This record gives sequence, structure tokens and C-alpha cells, in this order.
Amino acid sequence: MKKIIVPTDFSDNALNALHYAVELFKYERCEFFIMHAYADEVYDNNSVISRELLDDYKASVLQTSENALAALLKKLAEISPNPRHTYKTMSRFGNLVDETNELVDEQNIDVVIMGTRGKTDDRKITFGSHTLQVLKYVKCPVLAIPSGYNYIRPKTILFPTDFRLPYKRRELKVLQCLGKSYRSVIHCLYVSKFEKLSIRQEDNKAFLMDTLKDTDVKIHIQDFDDLTAAINTSVDDYGAQMLVMINSRHSYLESILYQSTIDKIGLHLKVPFFVMQNLSR
Repeated sequence: MKKIIVPTDFSDNALNALHYAVELFKYERCEFFIMHAYADEVYDNNSVISRELLDDYKASVLQTSENALAALLKKLAEISPNPRHTYKTMSRFGNLVDETNELVDEQNIDVVIMGTRGKTDDRKITFGSHTLQVLKYVKCPVLAIPSGYNYIRPKTILFPTDFRLPYKRRELKVLQCLGKSYRSVIHCLYVSKFEKLSIRQEDNKAFLMDTLKDTDVKIHIQDFDDLTAAINTSVDDYGAQMLVMINSRHSYLESILYQSTIDKIGLHLKVPFFVMQNLSR
């Protein structure tokens, strides 16, 4: 059984991500944890000026959250009555990253699925601040769904990699599950001026191919001066419905996520973004 966290702030973007999640794993037995972390909502209210007011407001926000989760669960039962899926809702007083990581550990979660933007829905940015924090710091694979993206079967998946990192078998298994379920073609893109791989790269490539052996994997080595241009071009060229990358120090993804202004580098994603974590768990 897959265990999946879907954080929500009750925005249209969060609801869209939930729709995508239940559709993507409709063939799998899954337990979904729909979570609302509301500490920021409480602390950011400037009208709360005393501990007594804080406690009262906290209780009010909790009740509002519980009511919204109940309504969301009812709506979900109407639009996606899947006997393979079970749902648990929870309101947690804490920040999103901490609560997500804690739940990941408590429930041995396989993947977190959320929208790239939340309530603010600033269309000038690719990722909202909460999504960016989750992508960076949650020790679990994260699938970010662009605002307004309508579910499309991921028949073509782009996976930029330099084969330098030792992959995590568990996380590759999530990708392998998707690839097998949808008979996807996974295009591994290595951006380099040199085609010859080092021994380390060859070993990592062999591990990757062995773990994804039940899927159709194609390796491409291309010479681009700019990594993000290579990714954007390849998403269009291959008609990819999903982009997969690894978050780790010295990885392709680090050069994108750890910029102070991520959108200046041009990675304006229009497809779901699956981030595997090369971090201790």
C-alpha cells in the first residue's frame, strides 16, 4: 500500500493537486493523509496581542480547519469514489515542513503531493514559498503540481541526471511504479560535452537501469551550455508530462532550488515536478 501526504491550504491549487494525486495512483492501493498545518495562520494574525487571545484564535482556526477538511473529504468521496483508496484528515499546529517531516517518519510515507503555489497564486513565480521549502527540506519524494494543470497520464517522463549520485532504491521504486502502471517512456537526460562516463557514473547508471528494469528507459547525452535551457527544451521536445529530478548537494536540482530567486533562471514548469530526495531519512 502506498502512503501519500497531500498538504492543503484549501485553495483551488491545493484541491487541484489532490485531484491529480488520486488520479495518478488510481490503480494502486493507497492511504492518503490530507493535512492542514495552521501555525503560520495563527501567528501571522497581527490582531492577536495576548496569550489569551492567541489560545482563543488557535481554537477557532482549528475548528475552521476541521470543518474545511470534513467538507473536502465529502467532496472527494463524490468525485473520486475509489475502493482502493482510504483517507485520513488531520489539522496540525506547526509549520508545514516540520509537520510533514514528522508525519513522514510516523507513517513511513512514500510521497508528498502538493500544488506549486497556494492561496496567493502569484503567477510571476514558479513555486510558492511553502512548496519551495517542502521541495528543499522534506526527507521524502515530493510531487509538485502546477496551478491549473489538468491530469494527463504520464506517458513520457523526463529525468535529467548526471549519474554522479547514488540513487535511493525506495524512491526509484515510486518512479518505477508510475512508469510500469502507465507504460511510460523515461528519458534520462545527461547534459555533458563528453559521452564517456566515469566508473562511478557507470555503476550508478547500472543501478538505475536495474531498478527501472520493468520500464522503458532511454538515455540521452546532449551538449548544452545552460542546464535549465536543456531541461525546458527537452520537456517540449519529448512532450514530457512529468519532470523528475534529485535533490541533493552538488546535484542538478541544487543549482535550481538553492537560487535566491528561482524564477530568474527560467525554469517555469508547466508539468508536474517529481523531486526525489538523496537525503538521510
